Amino acid sequence: MSLVEYSVDGNVARIVLNRPPVNALSAELSADLTAAFTEAADPRIRAVMVTGEPHFAAGADIKGFQVAYDRGSEDSLAADLGQAVRLLETLEKPTIAAVRGFALGGGLELAMGADFRYFADDARVGQPEILLGLIPGAGGTQRLPRLVGYQRAKEIIFSGRHLGAEEAIAIGLADKVLPAAQLLEAAMADAERWAAGPTLAYGAARRALNDALRLPIEPGLRAEVDAFQACFRTDDAREGVAAFIDKRAARFTGS
Repeated sequence: MSLVEYSVDGNVARIVLNRPPVNALSAELSADLTAAFTEAADPRIRAVMVTGEPHFAAGADIKGFQVAYDRGSEDSLAADLGQAVRLLETLEKPTIAAVRGFALGGGLELAMGADFRYFADDARVGQPEILLGLIPGAGGTQRLPRLVGYQRAKEIIFSGRHLGAEEAIAIGLADKVLPAAQLLEAAMADAERWAAGPTLAYGAARRALNDALRLPIEPGLRAEVDAFQACFRTDDAREGVAAFIDKRAARFTGS
């Protein structure tokens, strides 16, 4: 993973894009992200924080587009990054994208694969593909309307404009906005808090919430009951109930 730094602090995996100067996305970087998210699937990892400095990811490496035209390999451009984002999105543990500077195009698509998006106050995000005669290809047309609503997502994608951090939090694209100097510390602190929680229940909650977006109410309710029953049989649920009765803090193990 030469373009991604992967480290573990306790039960938290820290994944840092490392393709200076702006973390432009390439096939190689997408492959390294896929490898990092695959490694983070280890059940000993109970939360994930992904970031990049000084920019989260300033979109695709446009020079790579011309290479793809010349080679006739454009089919893999979006698919490679899309695979990495989907892996992040389906990790069975809480995930945070800590965004500084630019998160444009595929950079924003990557951030939208996380459960939570924390933005530095200097963040600038958007889906500017339309300005190249393209559209988002790694999930932007699917995830953005789920986060900010259909009509607002259409305007953002059609205009290709950049959004600042305050607008992003106002429309639900960001979960927190923090001073840039405090961003990573805050994201890691929250990741550590999630990592001390009931990991299996977090995963079940995510699946049930995703079902709410795609299923009619009746099958969605049945899926929720199934997930509840599965959680009820976990060690963490037994511990949580016992801790409540004993009036003490629960000691969850992620099992």
